[in-house]
Amino acid sequence: MNSINPIQALMQQKILLQMEYAAEKEAFRKLTETIGMQRRLKRGDAWWPVKTGKSYYNSLNQLSIEIHRTQDQDIEHNFEFGRPVAFFRGVSGISGNTLHYFPFTGTVSYVDGDRMVIVVPDNTPVIDLQNTEGLGVQLSFDETSYKMMFDALDRVMKANNNRLSYLRDLFYNPQMAPQTFSFQSITFPYLNKTQEEAVNRVLRAKDVMIVHGPPGTGKTTTLVEAINETLMRESQVLVCAQSNMAVDWISEKLVDRGIPVLRIGNPTRVNDKMLSFTFERRFEAHPDYPQLWAIRKALRELRRKRKRGDDKYHQKVERLKARATELEIRINSELFGEARVIACTLVGAANRLLQGMKFGTLFIDEAAQALEAACWIPVRKATRVILAGDHCQLPPTVKSIAALKGGLGKTLMERIVENHPEAVSLLRVQYRMNEQIMRFSSDWFYEGKVISDESVRHRGILDYDDPIEWLDTDGIGAKEEFIGESFGRINRQEALLTLAVLEVYFEKIGKQRILEERIDVGVISPYRAQVQYLRQLVKKEPFFKPYRSLISINTVDGFQGQERDIILISLVRNNSQGEIGFLRDLRRMNVAITRARMKLIILGDKTTLTAHNFYKKLYEYSNLKVFNEKK
Repeated sequence: MNSINPIQALMQQKILLQMEYAAEKEAFRKLTETIGMQRRLKRGDAWWPVKTGKSYYNSLNQLSIEIHRTQDQDIEHNFEFGRPVAFFRGVSGISGNTLHYFPFTGTVSYVDGDRMVIVVPDNTPVIDLQNTEGLGVQLSFDETSYKMMFDALDRVMKANNNRLSYLRDLFYNPQMAPQTFSFQSITFPYLNKTQEEAVNRVLRAKDVMIVHGPPGTGKTTTLVEAINETLMRESQVLVCAQSNMAVDWISEKLVDRGIPVLRIGNPTRVNDKMLSFTFERRFEAHPDYPQLWAIRKALRELRRKRKRGDDKYHQKVERLKARATELEIRINSELFGEARVIACTLVGAANRLLQGMKFGTLFIDEAAQALEAACWIPVRKATRVILAGDHCQLPPTVKSIAALKGGLGKTLMERIVENHPEAVSLLRVQYRMNEQIMRFSSDWFYEGKVISDESVRHRGILDYDDPIEWLDTDGIGAKEEFIGESFGRINRQEALLTLAVLEVYFEKIGKQRILEERIDVGVISPYRAQVQYLRQLVKKEPFFKPYRSLISINTVDGFQGQERDIILISLVRNNSQGEIGFLRDLRRMNVAITRARMKLIILGDKTTLTAHNFYKKLYEYSNLKVFNEKK
């Protein structure tokens, strides 16, 4: 394997990231200018009309305003902590030419159902917002994340004769070997052998280690154990992930384990348990906070009532500011001093609260879903790096086709797996799926190395049932329709058949058993239009009314990290050219087929899909037993 010049490779990354930045900015401009507000509301990218609630300064001294969604409450939205937003006024309806945008950008601080708190600049005319008829809010273009990523790449390229430059050269150079410590292995009675080996290898790694966790193999359990053991040797670690949801998930597991976590940023699922370990809540709960709040209030009053010719004004302001800063520093240092784990998103690692902080170990979860540039943001703060994830599941999202072709989608984790296979520990025992559901994924993606634990090997719902079936939708009049760039395709007949198949299967199991055992179902489609259509159908169909809480319908991305007893997948594509579009990204299909614990039903047009070898093999594998029985 040839070594490549890391600086040149990172320069290339930067060029590709600039292409992605331009493509995303342009897509956003088009979205704002050409797609009607009605479509944005349907996509969950805007709320209109909204009702404003109170405005106040939060514990971090940021001006905040509360807003409530008053319509379309059943639409899943895309607002979450840290995302930038723009306010607009819709005059007599919301067609494009009657929208007036306010000249500032806010940031989402907190979302709970249909209530959202937005942080706005200090000089925002809040009264105007509160008195605006037809006020709306929509997602804005995220400049900040890109700035952080560009900055991180620049710093990594400039790094010289330090730990960062060493890690950079190591990650890119297959001739350099990652260093390790040597000591006796520790045994963990509640882990399996491959999980135990992974934890020991994390502890021995001086530079880098990868925990490769295929579906259902207990990656999070292993990671929590590795973090816990690392904390026996270090006072504090940094734990990051690409998305807020992934950070929440690992933080919650660490808190359950009794480890003090300080979460920078607000969680996506708002409940007391999750909120209790956020920096903001801890800050407010500190005994010195009321005093700080009083000083800040006095400062605002002083500024508001400033009299002309008041000679002592500056003196008073400076004195109060110095006292406030002193208190703030004291509270911060206490909160960070008590925490053993600091948890945030990759971009969140650039937060001013973490400025100048260094960590012995950085753990990056779901590392296979993160752009390389984003990973470098926290890597700059660490001596060694542990990555966990699965590069055979969902890749990072890249909007620019040219940037994707240029290699922007290649993650830091993939790069290290390629250059240093000796630093990879594969978890091999899965605890989720019936053996037959798992076997295809194991053979195709993991060289047949993943095996099922005895406890799940033969799990099933009905006796003599086929755990995996593919129903060919040819001959039912199914056809795909193109809905538009952002929603993709829909296949109405296939959607109807999907629910008809589920209804038949439910009748076989019986209502009482489904409700008593809470047998849950996931209906997956790669296309958003199909997902929305299926959701509408389930709502209208009286048969499914008693089971609504047990059925979730979503895209493949929406099901990442989840599992259900029964999974149905509607593949949608049906055309004479054998065109399957982004179904060619097989990692997505790996996620889809490995969500099922006991029953997997795939619905798709055999002729269209089996032109691709993967789907041909999957079709044969799914129907092999059925054909054998018919013979």
